[in-house]
Amino acid sequence: MTKPFIQQLVNEMTLEEKLAQLTQLGPHYWGLDDTVDLTGPFKELNIQPHVMNSIGSVLNGVGAKNVIELQTRHLASSRLPVPLLFMADVIHGYRTILPIPLAMGCSFDLEACERFAEISAREAAAAGIHVTFSPMTDLVRDPRWGRVMETTGEDPYLNARMAERMVRGYQGMDLKDKGRIAACVKHFAAYGAPEGGREYNTVDMSSGVFREYYLPAYKAAIDAGAAMVMASFNTVDRIPASGNEQLLRGILREEWGFDGVTIADFNSVNELVPHGAAQDGSEAAEKSLTAGLDMEMMSTHYINHAAALVEEGKLDSTLIDEAVIRVLELKDALGLFENPFKDADPEADEAAGPDPEHRRAARVLAASSVVLLKNDQAALPLQRGMKIGLAGPFATSVQVLGGWSGTVKDSAVSLYEGIVRKTSAADVLTAMTGELGSMLEGVFDVEDETEDAYNRLKDCDVILAAVGENQHDTGEGASKSGLRLSTNQEKLILRLKETGKRVVTIVFSGRPLELKPVLEASDALVQAWFLGSESGNALADVLFGDYNPSGRLSMSFPYSVGQIPVYYNAYQTGRPFDPGYPQIRYVSRYLDCPNDPLFCFGYGLSYSSFEYSSFSVENTGDTIASVVVENTSDIAGKETVQLYIRDVSASVVRPVKELKGFLQVSLAAHEKRQVSFTVTRDMLMFYGRDNQYVFEPGEFDIMIGRNSGDHFTQRVWIG
Repeated sequence: MTKPFIQQLVNEMTLEEKLAQLTQLGPHYWGLDDTVDLTGPFKELNIQPHVMNSIGSVLNGVGAKNVIELQTRHLASSRLPVPLLFMADVIHGYRTILPIPLAMGCSFDLEACERFAEISAREAAAAGIHVTFSPMTDLVRDPRWGRVMETTGEDPYLNARMAERMVRGYQGMDLKDKGRIAACVKHFAAYGAPEGGREYNTVDMSSGVFREYYLPAYKAAIDAGAAMVMASFNTVDRIPASGNEQLLRGILREEWGFDGVTIADFNSVNELVPHGAAQDGSEAAEKSLTAGLDMEMMSTHYINHAAALVEEGKLDSTLIDEAVIRVLELKDALGLFENPFKDADPEADEAAGPDPEHRRAARVLAASSVVLLKNDQAALPLQRGMKIGLAGPFATSVQVLGGWSGTVKDSAVSLYEGIVRKTSAADVLTAMTGELGSMLEGVFDVEDETEDAYNRLKDCDVILAAVGENQHDTGEGASKSGLRLSTNQEKLILRLKETGKRVVTIVFSGRPLELKPVLEASDALVQAWFLGSESGNALADVLFGDYNPSGRLSMSFPYSVGQIPVYYNAYQTGRPFDPGYPQIRYVSRYLDCPNDPLFCFGYGLSYSSFEYSSFSVENTGDTIASVVVENTSDIAGKETVQLYIRDVSASVVRPVKELKGFLQVSLAAHEKRQVSFTVTRDMLMFYGRDNQYVFEPGEFDIMIGRNSGDHFTQRVWIG
């Protein structure tokens, strides 16, 4: 039921004012900088300056002082007392930069994920931000796509659980509470599946795959109360999402009951025209409003064309009123009619130093996201007092925050700084530390100083190679066709191995890379991702054993780029490959590499060793799957026990396995514990023929283990 005061505001608005409420523009259009002539920008958008008095939302207008000034000026000039909404991309922290979301996915830690969002919300709210364009819940299978860094991985179950907790962390119980901001889940839908991993490319898939894999995480975020949904750039069933009525009204509102605000991505209403789905801006506005897209971002086709569309009878004006009501209801939920500045706090926003509490939390979050991929002969942890060699473009670099880290941020701790704080500068020798530039600037490699590095570091006790990709070569508009380390980085690792000393390779990246070429030369291999402000300290905690690594991969690492997409929950084929019979030709296989990834989903090592035993599935009444996990080492550690299920035979082809649960257990040295999962009917349901959500009795493989490739299995009948 619409509140009377909101209905009254809508009744008092002119059609132009309503359409302005449905438009989001950047802060520069309000003329905060008197030296900027706005004649050109207004002409480009085909709007008159007076329209700005009624615009409903600001994109990336951040900073408490700016927000307060702009809101004050807007309310003074607006005919009606309707405050602005301030939205921004707060993807992994605002000032305190936290691990990229893909790294957070590897933590498998739901409480940590919620804390991640709480910290982001608190700092963003102090800067005057009301809405963050997060969480990004796009399922991803192709690491060539640069935006895999913004999501939590390749699995619908894990992504859904992470999305729920992020929404809760941003929004809390009441959006009016201090330090809370609205969450806008994105990009609806299937934006994470562009062909060839190329940004903004075509997305095309069956409806079954769409519903089974790609929709669940969006649905989970909406069920958790996400206030907004952003439509994606891509097509869904050949129709761009911003003008897709079946997507925005059919699935989102009618099936799922979403009653919040939908918004376009940057200029995506206008992009219906180059897509070939609209002839011009007028048709783009007609299709988007009809489809149920409430707000237009950084284009002005609603303002310029919707009034004429109503007059011509091509557009029902009630659709506009409904959209305006939803926008006003969000402003009301945030408390903006009572306090249009909400939590904007110039003193907190411009504090001289970082928030100590947030930095401490960032350090733990970062350490929990690190994944130990290899550790032969206990190359790690390092011992204090060792003579440590440190080489590579990320040895001393502070460019480790990751893409989408914003413009207002605290500086990062470098790997060198973190290590020196654990030992001493006298024990650390560096070489070949020249930073890796960005491919966007035409830089594809570092200077070759491998011989100098060899000579300088050959007498060290252990050598760390800090390698990876430039942080600006990840994120939006950063697709790649190749995923190997640059030539000179690979050369460095191979040459350092010739010293005969232990080589620990530490990889900084925003995506899974192709690491097979350096795997043999690495005694230990650490996936460091981009960990944010506390990167160096967190990595040093892991390297020296002060934090026992517990991260598990939330996205498979390819053996070769030619395997992509490679993911654990694929369908079985009619001619499956059996590794026990490698000579058989006419099966689904590669001739030059394995079918399996180099490192599978759920994989990760620890300094502890864990043994699984006493696996059982009790199927009398409830189906209970159990296993005993024992820490057989002298080091306390955390293990992520994972439950997978396979539907052996069904009316449609089912995946070879699906994650259906996980539990993190912390075990003291030599402690053991039974871990149990209840297999529910909901875990066994799927979209069958005609996209009906069904349960079919039959045989199911129940699996419990340490990752998607290492588990116990028992087949049971469940009716």
